Amino acid sequence: MGKGFFNVPIAVNEPVKGYAPGSPERDAVLKAYKSMYNSKIDVPLYINGRDVVTGNTRTMSPPHDHKHEVGTYHLADKSHVEEAIATALEARKSWSQLPWEQRAAIFLKAAELIAGPYRDKINAATMIAQSKNIYQAEIDAACELIDFLRFNVQYMADIYMEQPESTNDAWNRVEYRPLEGFTYAVTPFNFTAIAGNLPACMALMGNVVIWKPSDSQVYSAKVIMDVFKEAGVPAGVINVVFGDPVMITETVLSSPDFSGLHFTGSTFVFKELWKQIGMNIHNYKTYPRIVGETGGKDFIVAHKTANPKQVATAIVRGAFEFQGQKCSAASRAYIPKSLWSDVKKYVIEDVKSFKMGSPEDMSNFITAVIHEGSFDKLAKYIDQAKADSDAEIIVGGGYDKSKGYFIEPTVIVTTNPQYKTMYTELFGPIITIYIYEDDTYSETLKLVDETSEYALTGAILATDRTAITKATTALQNSAGNFYINDKPTGAVVGQQPFGGARSSGTNDKAGSAQNLMRWVSTRLIKETFVTPTDYRYPFLGE
Repeated sequence: MGKGFFNVPIAVNEPVKGYAPGSPERDAVLKAYKSMYNSKIDVPLYINGRDVVTGNTRTMSPPHDHKHEVGTYHLADKSHVEEAIATALEARKSWSQLPWEQRAAIFLKAAELIAGPYRDKINAATMIAQSKNIYQAEIDAACELIDFLRFNVQYMADIYMEQPESTNDAWNRVEYRPLEGFTYAVTPFNFTAIAGNLPACMALMGNVVIWKPSDSQVYSAKVIMDVFKEAGVPAGVINVVFGDPVMITETVLSSPDFSGLHFTGSTFVFKELWKQIGMNIHNYKTYPRIVGETGGKDFIVAHKTANPKQVATAIVRGAFEFQGQKCSAASRAYIPKSLWSDVKKYVIEDVKSFKMGSPEDMSNFITAVIHEGSFDKLAKYIDQAKADSDAEIIVGGGYDKSKGYFIEPTVIVTTNPQYKTMYTELFGPIITIYIYEDDTYSETLKLVDETSEYALTGAILATDRTAITKATTALQNSAGNFYINDKPTGAVVGQQPFGGARSSGTNDKAGSAQNLMRWVSTRLIKETFVTPTDYRYPFLGE
């Protein structure tokens, strides 16, 4: 077989389509949306390249129209999870030995399938299943997932090219082996791109995967698997199971062949999984890799030199895009007293201009939150703010779940910097604002750093470079992604690798080579050309 040092296509970010009225992409995605919305699908498990139906099903409904059913999905029992593990381990025998360029070609093809024939379908599925407006669906399900797939291939090639120094006497080389055993991907509802990337990046590096998507993202997860199948991912490499997360996880983590967890979700669940892995550590054949991106209580800090309109836009976009259901969404803000009057006016004007409803109506900026549990939690915090003397709702505060799980974008202003919604992750369209005295900027930065257990994203808005420098230093441990004069959301693969520390995760930066390095185990090979035949060294001479 011929060989070569192969160059992969240079990764470029997928352009975001505009979906303006009358545009062909708008017409195409609406056609896909209507067809899928008015049809019903049955989503099986996917094990060893086969669709597996169990007969034990749950229904799927759009959050913005929860009485309307778009399909059903099948639930696994323990035997299905065990079968998935066994078939993954069998598939590993050939997948781990497949030349890396062949793995690269599969996932590069997946990227182009999403960019082309699957674009409308995966966007429409995300609009239906997760209630994203078309722009939020486009930047997530299409563009970000395409970017992950393209850039991961480039990062893989870069990793493989990183080699140690050699001499005339010996050739030193490093193999980047897949992990021994199988890996486990647990993915969230809020980003179709994350759901696709977590299993795909591990598989790209030669690993085999058991993937458990969120129950609230099964509809678009089905499209991802359709893409992977058409792209040529072999049977058994990525196995998909739905159902009881406790049973699935216990079955996976009890296997001695478990070798890695790639997780995005809640902080509490991630800590419980870490504890469970620790309790099982003596059973494993190797130390498992644990990578997690979890919660956030992301902040915006404005300095007195900031532009009030820019601050207001950062708040409105950062807090309310996709109903605040981003790990990076702004959920607390600190505004100087001298700017507050203007910022308040602009924020209220913007929020009152929002339209809310189904994503099928593309004039709607706001749609529904993901499910009833989220709705009820958010409504409870809104009601409490209405009752508390140290909090005031200046805009929003309404909610209605009669048709869909609609929460009005809500701005709470508090006089108490330790008010509950200043440190509790809500994961919805609610932001709490604290007004500080202009001359207490340094103290306010300390407050920002110490108020929350999380450290995912944050932003400073200012024109004074001294103030920016002071914030950048004071908040160095407060955010893994720190934004200057911008909102704290919208990280782009290849430009802003994403992740945070403290209770926000392991900060292994999705969208970077750093993340891929977690899914390989290196082997150093030293080949000596002229092998010694005498143990004696010169220092032993008479």
